[in-house]
This record gives sequence, structure tokens and C-alpha cells, in this order.
Amino acid sequence: MSSIYFTEEHEAFRASFKEFLHKEVVPHIEKWEKTGTIERFIWKKFGDMGYFGLSTPEAYGGLDLDLFYTIIFLEEMQKINSCGFAAAMWAHEYLAMTHLNKEASEETKQKYLIPSVTGDKIGCLCITEPFGGSDVAGMRSTAIKQGDKYILNGSKTFITNGVYSDYLIVAAKTDPSDKYKGISIFVVDRETQGISATKLDKLGWKASDTGELAFDNVEIPAENLLGEEGKGFPYIMQHFALERLLMGVNAHARAEYAVDYAIKYMQERVAFGKSLDRFQALRHKIAEMASRVDMCREYNYSIAKRLDLGTYVVKEASMSKLLSTKMADEVIYDALQLLGGYGYMEEYPMARLLRDSRLGPIGGGTSEILKEIIAKMVIDNKEYKPAT
Repeated sequence: MSSIYFTEEHEAFRASFKEFLHKEVVPHIEKWEKTGTIERFIWKKFGDMGYFGLSTPEAYGGLDLDLFYTIIFLEEMQKINSCGFAAAMWAHEYLAMTHLNKEASEETKQKYLIPSVTGDKIGCLCITEPFGGSDVAGMRSTAIKQGDKYILNGSKTFITNGVYSDYLIVAAKTDPSDKYKGISIFVVDRETQGISATKLDKLGWKASDTGELAFDNVEIPAENLLGEEGKGFPYIMQHFALERLLMGVNAHARAEYAVDYAIKYMQERVAFGKSLDRFQALRHKIAEMASRVDMCREYNYSIAKRLDLGTYVVKEASMSKLLSTKMADEVIYDALQLLGGYGYMEEYPMARLLRDSRLGPIGGGTSEILKEIIAKMVIDNKEYKPAT
């Protein structure tokens, strides 16, 4: 790893986290991939080790570490070949918990953030809707204030941890007449009456639970509002920069894993009297794949550094996700080809990796949406500013 970004402390954390994953997680991955349920004990173990508090202030039980600990956290989880498991973990910490960290009141942080750090509560972020997709401002869910509570109605879909989580971070319109300024964000207890969840069957990410949620006159206490009423849209947009960079990092990490596995396979597989890594056509294919991975990885590290310094990297994070997820899909496709028939077998990692990777250009903002965001910034000189 590049010493420009990673210190000895970072690398010590990488080694210990990798050891933890192979001891505590890898033995259970196949079961979780089959059942689609990640057992609760592993959440608690992550919490006990401090892994859910990497970026949370110490006052709430976190470690308040720099962003490159998060980068390591993401990279190593991609390399155990279950993007579904990885997604469940990082969606809890960097989607749900980000809003608690940034917008929640002190009382709400005590109630939800601290047990999230310890792994006693699991969260999910509910933004996408069945009729909205990437059109966040077009959401139809409403949360209308009545006295000292809000009444939530509507639905959400494609929600990671949407079925088994303990609380939901929900975006809904508190002023349906205003497209952008009418959205607010709330934290909602799972056990609140009127919430129902349906588990979705997916092409990949099998270990994670992905749900469709319905809200029928759900009563939310007014104090569960996160931040200011009507500021939900800019809060969401602000945090999309982090989410998209995280997905870019996930992409370069799983592509790196694919290249490393393909090289190992080629060194061991013999055809026509020599190992596959001696055939020039295959060697050159690996050279091209490794070059593309390195280019994305170094770009992503540079953007992570800028974000860690407080720069609002909405354009660069969008570019990271756009190109890194495309690269990962193509590199993993080529890696599967290098394994020949074995690449198509479920007992080898490439089949699952190919399915899991395909969500990259879709989730967290489709590539088509990202291209338009980037086009507005580089062609129309559109400027996006953080909400806080």
C-alpha cells in the first residue's frame, strides 16, 4: 500500500482487521449467503472491536479516526468475497450512522448512536422509493406534523438492512408542495406500529437483507426529527459524496481481489506444458487489468484525502463511483474468463463476485444519474455546496 496515505498504524489496523475477518466472519459467509440472514452475534463482535465507531466522536463511544481507517475497513471486507455482508456492515455505519453523527440531537445520539457503535442496534437508510429511483426530490412519502408528532405514510425500496434493522433513518416530505425544500429526515424505531417490511430476492448481495418498506400512519415523535425540518434534501446530497466515494473504494478493492485471484490461479493452472501465466496474451490481459485497478485506487485515495481534510468532493466522488464501478465490472468479467470453465462454477469465487459487482453502477445513484451530475458541473459550471 502507498505510504503517502497509510502509516504504520494504518497497516497494523489492516493486519488485525484482516485477521478478525478470517477468524470471525469467513467461516460463516457461505451460510449467510444461503440464508440471506447475517446472525446478530457478528454485529456485536464488530461493535466490541470498535469497528462501528471508526469515524464517530469519542464522546459517543467511537474512535474518531481519519478516513483511511474507513478505507481499510471497506477494502478488506471486499476481499472476503461477500459484497452482501460488506454492504450490511457499511450501510449501517456509513449510511444510517452518518445521519445520526451529523444531524441528530444530543438526546437522539444517546438513544441511537451509542448503541449503534456498540453493535447493539442496527440501522438502515430509507430514501429510494418504488416510483422514484434516483429521483430523490420526487419522493412521495409524507410525514405531516400533527401536534407533537409526525404521521408517516408511503413506501421505500431497495433498502439494505431494511428487514432486520432496529431503527430506520427515513426521508419523507413534510411539505409535499415543495419539491426540494419540503423533505425532512427522521429516525424511526422498527417496532413502531404501522411499519411492514418485505424481503427482496436479488441477483447478488445474497447475504444482506434488502427490503421494501411500507408506512401506514406511522407516528413519529417530533423529537425524532434529524436536523432542521425541510433540510432533508441538502443533508442527503451532502452525504452522497461520502457514499459514492465508498462505493468507488469498494469497486477498486473487489477488482484488486479478482486480479490477485486470477494471477494465483494462472500460476497453478497448467496447459500445453506450461502455467497460464507464461502465455503472453494472458499476461498482457493481466497487465491491463492491474493498470486499471491501480489508476482507480490511486484516484480514490486522493479524493479520500481531500474529503478527510474537509473539502466537498461531490464531483470527484461521483467520478470515482462512475469509473471505478465500471472498471470493476469489466475487470471481474475478464478475471472470470481467465479461469475458463472454472470461472463459471459456484465453488470458485468469480461467479459470486461478478453478480455482486453488478450492483455497483446501480446502487447509490446510477451511472446515468452520475453522468448528468458531472455534466452539470463541468459543462454548466453548476456548484453544489454542503448543507452544514
